[in-house]
Amino acid sequence: MTTVIYPGTFDPITNGHTDLIERAGKLFDTVVVAIAYSPKKQPLLTLQERVALVEDATSHLPNVRVTGFSNLLAEFVKQQNASVILRGLRAVSDFEYEFQLADMNRRLAPNVESIFLTPANHLSYISSSLIREIASLGGDVSEFVDPKVAAALKSKFGQAT
Repeated sequence: MTTVIYPGTFDPITNGHTDLIERAGKLFDTVVVAIAYSPKKQPLLTLQERVALVEDATSHLPNVRVTGFSNLLAEFVKQQNASVILRGLRAVSDFEYEFQLADMNRRLAPNVESIFLTPANHLSYISSSLIREIASLGGDVSEFVDPKVAAALKSKFGQAT
């Protein structure tokens, strides 16, 4: 059985993330969505909120497991007995950073491979930071995120649902 780890902050999870998770679920026996604690990024949503929202957004996928983590990704991958790290690429601009991460992870965990998937074209422009900005200004993000995510963002920004 092959387990893939899809790490990120998922602050919040978008339909682009869900697209990659669904596609990874067809390629691997188990997909572990690993939500980084990541206090340096100062996430809008708590780790518990992000885990719950990702669980809701992926509840239709039987081979997906969601968990938070706060240690080094290479160590987390070993703890999960995984052999693959999945990363998403929206645009060429993502590649350089992701390439650096893949090289470092290869150095730290030589038996783990990194693979990259691109989201469907109609989802490639969506980013969590853009979703947060739109929601913070009272914009409608419902076409870009799960309904529970849209409601959570409205609540976070003190907007009526």
